Amino acid sequence: MTTVEKPGAAPPRRRVRGTERAIGVLPGPVRTAVLEVGQICQLLGQVLASAIRRPRGYWKDTLDEMYALLRLCFWPATISMAGFGFLITVMGVGLLSLLGAANRMGAFWVMADIREIAAFMVGMVVAGVIGTSITSDLGARRAREELDALKVLGMDVLRMLVIPRVIATAVMCALLNCLTSFVGVLLGLVAVSALADTTASAYIDSMSHNLYAADVWGAELKTLLTGLFIGVICSYKGLNAGGGPEGVGRAVNQAVVICFAMVWVFNFFFNAIAQGLNPNLLMLR
Repeated sequence: MTTVEKPGAAPPRRRVRGTERAIGVLPGPVRTAVLEVGQICQLLGQVLASAIRRPRGYWKDTLDEMYALLRLCFWPATISMAGFGFLITVMGVGLLSLLGAANRMGAFWVMADIREIAAFMVGMVVAGVIGTSITSDLGARRAREELDALKVLGMDVLRMLVIPRVIATAVMCALLNCLTSFVGVLLGLVAVSALADTTASAYIDSMSHNLYAADVWGAELKTLLTGLFIGVICSYKGLNAGGGPEGVGRAVNQAVVICFAMVWVFNFFFNAIAQGLNPNLLMLR
């Protein structure tokens, strides 16, 4: 038997969940940040689920995006690593020479270059160059209502525009980490030969004794996840940009700031977890 609502009766109240109630009591900026984090995680889940369930149809676009990323980020990553790495190298050589341990420069550079600086520089360069490109392109499409037109035509915006860019960003971050790590090792070799009172063979020997497999795969995994997060964050900001060209500009600024902060925070926590799981990384030989 169906019930007939009386005219003018109040609509039935929707049951409020505990999570919604807890979010509702938060201050406005905090509530907005929590909701954005949840929506970004939701987009990440959608990207991974769609890419894994149907792993076909987007690889050509992914290769094009990878080539564009390599072309745009190769020299910025190399030059940034060369400049910043040279500064850290000179400081390390001066400190170790003062302590009478210049022959341990290889061990110092394993910690400074492979674990920290190389992955950090890759994340910052990719976020600044490719992250802005992803956000501005998707935001401009949103402002011109191209995304709505694609949905009307029955096309999957996620698979056409988001998945190729996210995969390309993640993979190329891992590959660029190999480049920046190699540049850093060469910088250390040059600095030791020119500035320190030791030999290149002592530098290589110290590095080989303190470089573990966990350092290599840990750095690659860290930059892979960093690129994944950069791609998802910038795609989310571009897909949800509003307010015309001015709104697209705000979305680009917000995406870059969030990605920069994410690189710092994620790098810290990943290194802490990796060193906790591999105590050998804390010892110098």
